[in-house]
Amino acid sequence: MAPPNDPSISTLNFLNHDSSEKCFDLSNGIFNVKGVPILSNVPTNVTFSSFLSLCKSWDAPLPILQRVQSSSTRGGFFSLTKDSPSEMTTNSLGKFLNRNFLSIFRFKTWWSTQWVGTSGSDLQKETQWVLLDVPETGSYLLILPIIDGQFRSSLHPGNGGHVLISVESGSTHVKASSFPTIAYVHVCDNPYTLMKEAFAAIRVHLNTFKLLEEKTLPPIVDKFGWCTWDAFYLTVEPAGIWHGLNELVKGGVTPRFLIIDDGWQSINFDSDSPDWDAKGLVLGGEQMTGRLHRLDEGEKFRNYKSGSLLGPDALQFDPERPKMMIDKAIEIEKASKEFKKLLQSGADVSWLDSKMKRLKKELNEMFSDYHNKGSGNGICKTDESGLKAFTRDLRKKFKGLDEIYVWHALCGAWGGIRPGSTHLHSRIIPCQLSPGLDNTMPDLAVEKIIEGGIGLVHPTQTDDFYDSMHSYLASAGITGVKVDVIHTLEYVSEEFGGRVELAKAYYNGLTKSMTKNFNGTGVLASMQQCNDFFYLGTKQISFGRVGDDFWFQDPNGDPKGVYWLQGVHMVHCAYNSLWMGQMIQPDWDMFQSDHVCAKYHAGARAICGGPVYLSDSLNSHDFDLIKQLVFPDGTVPRCQHFALPTRDCLFKNPLFDNNSILKIFNFNKFGGVIGAFNCQGAGWDNRQLRITGYPECYKPVSGTVHVKDIEWDQKAEASHMAKADKYIVYLNQADQLLPITTKSQPISLTLQPSTFEIFSFVPVKKLGPDTDFAAIGLTNMFNSVGTIQGMEDFVESREGDDQVGVKVKLKVKVKGKGKFLAYSGKCPKTCVLNGEEIGFEWGNDGSLILNLPWMEETAGVSDLEFVF
Repeated sequence: MAPPNDPSISTLNFLNHDSSEKCFDLSNGIFNVKGVPILSNVPTNVTFSSFLSLCKSWDAPLPILQRVQSSSTRGGFFSLTKDSPSEMTTNSLGKFLNRNFLSIFRFKTWWSTQWVGTSGSDLQKETQWVLLDVPETGSYLLILPIIDGQFRSSLHPGNGGHVLISVESGSTHVKASSFPTIAYVHVCDNPYTLMKEAFAAIRVHLNTFKLLEEKTLPPIVDKFGWCTWDAFYLTVEPAGIWHGLNELVKGGVTPRFLIIDDGWQSINFDSDSPDWDAKGLVLGGEQMTGRLHRLDEGEKFRNYKSGSLLGPDALQFDPERPKMMIDKAIEIEKASKEFKKLLQSGADVSWLDSKMKRLKKELNEMFSDYHNKGSGNGICKTDESGLKAFTRDLRKKFKGLDEIYVWHALCGAWGGIRPGSTHLHSRIIPCQLSPGLDNTMPDLAVEKIIEGGIGLVHPTQTDDFYDSMHSYLASAGITGVKVDVIHTLEYVSEEFGGRVELAKAYYNGLTKSMTKNFNGTGVLASMQQCNDFFYLGTKQISFGRVGDDFWFQDPNGDPKGVYWLQGVHMVHCAYNSLWMGQMIQPDWDMFQSDHVCAKYHAGARAICGGPVYLSDSLNSHDFDLIKQLVFPDGTVPRCQHFALPTRDCLFKNPLFDNNSILKIFNFNKFGGVIGAFNCQGAGWDNRQLRITGYPECYKPVSGTVHVKDIEWDQKAEASHMAKADKYIVYLNQADQLLPITTKSQPISLTLQPSTFEIFSFVPVKKLGPDTDFAAIGLTNMFNSVGTIQGMEDFVESREGDDQVGVKVKLKVKVKGKGKFLAYSGKCPKTCVLNGEEIGFEWGNDGSLILNLPWMEETAGVSDLEFVF
């Protein structure tokens, strides 16, 4: 007899599962869900099958199998057949009209965002999924294009309300005419539970990826870090990094991780000498036709000598120099664009040619001086040099620096590996874009990659490729990698079995290497927001970006873009987390603490559930702001889940509908939180095919917030908080306490453009018959309730001093320093901090206030005891 936990028992039950519940019916061209017509005019070559009839893969943990089994009648597959085999097929799934939907579509090769509408014709090309509102039954329906054999699929708009599905292999050598499981469909009365159920079902069906709950998160997720990108771009080098970290430490915050972004590698161009690093690179874009010619660090880092930045004779560094070089490079870039424009018009360009030569000479002189000062020619205490010596010196100086990541593209560099330069077999493959990308946003990176092609390592060598690079990095003190430019594989799959097979080879190689070299967790995935990656590349990867880059200004030149782009970023991250968060921990990207909208970003990062990291330039920090996000030891009061848009936001357009606020919810150990953001003022323009400003929408917006907006059941540990009789709400920006119940009227608010409010909802704790208590935490932190580490109460009998009755004690553990706030229905008798009685303030509104120090010996955790 099999033991009780034998997976075969679950498998047997799963296979034999039967239920009288029937959610779907496809007949006479009508697709009904729970008796409600959803799609009409469904073609005869589209059929529908139940999940159980087609799902034959059972390699998943028992709890996931059991959950999938319990919801299996709520899911099924659309299948598609064609008369003749093809490498790419487009077909209608039917049409819908006058039904609200939420969708995610790719607006660039690498990036996805939210879109809403009411008919199939409102969809955008390359839609990754669509969620339909079915108010007739109080439910929601998800249509999820997936992987079927060697083909992947996406949704597209059709005429007259039709939903089109595009099925493609990415190779003319890979053709098919039958696709039995090309799209998955799931229905549920809770949209968040629906996402969990649907992706769990697809995980079981495909068995090519794992859910987030199956994987371990990298250590950086609850820490503070710094990324070098915006500070240096491609001019990054050891002395600049050193001084950047030192500035943060001197400012009172401890960087716990560092990401050395693009610019550290050994790259050159096809016209360069094979063994020389390219010189004079500054701005992102200049390197995009370059290729790796070595698998170790570039010359700037190879030249570093051990001890060069330690001791009294440490290398000097001008923190203004990188900014000057970047500004000069921008001048050259603008002059170059003007030169091309004038040349095309036939105008005289001789004067501009002279100007460009002068500017380039000035930049070259800056580079010469820069490298002479930063080459590592200081006192050399040992014979060691290079990246290993540098990382060792960093850790000697900056004791809290736990993790050091470096950037690389999935194919090595933007242009891949230079043929003949390494032991790997690489060949320059011309790039061919899928027709589905025709209506995506023009992108310099795509243009450059198409221009130069990709030096692709043969897929049979991916294990060797990644291990060769990563084993060296690990030996040099690197603990992880930021893998970028992930979705180039679909450009070069023609000769390699198509996009699915090529992706499998590369992701398998990456998975093996990160398991061996980076503890199985040290990867941050970026430029990866397409279903190929999530369905094929996340067996091991547990952490990735959910938004486009933080853009500090509009690259198209709109001066207002410095404001409206920030709201766009919020919406990318919030809505992408609905699906990406099933497979990876969402990362909301870095930002700059001195940006005009830095506080706006900080409010979102505080409750997003991920790490906090900056891309500040040197001498450009707002430490007061940073300290509202980060503890002195470089950890952050991270929420326990990933932030998601509230239910009343799902079918709204919080970017340019003129009246919607973006609300996101999350959980702390002792309360829930809602962030409300005015994101109005920009969004996707499907005529211009780019994200642009909608200035008429950049204005104050009003809305409401209620405790019921928090989906408490989405976190098992938080579900009990939904049952509280009473809550105390703390408004972080207004510094206001409000008592409410689930029956209270919603809280009204009006937000100015690019502003926000954070609402912390804390269940009131009953301490005896007449004492209510709610710990708000440190109000100098954006996520105040996240600073509460623990809480317990005790009831003791009390006699003597003419008093008979009970004495109530409440113990609270709080991490951090600053203003502690709680709500207390009555004034405590005493307050004890770390064993010593201290004074406090108590007001008639119930506010209980005291100040907490940072306790280094207890890692910043203070023990409070209130006696009533």
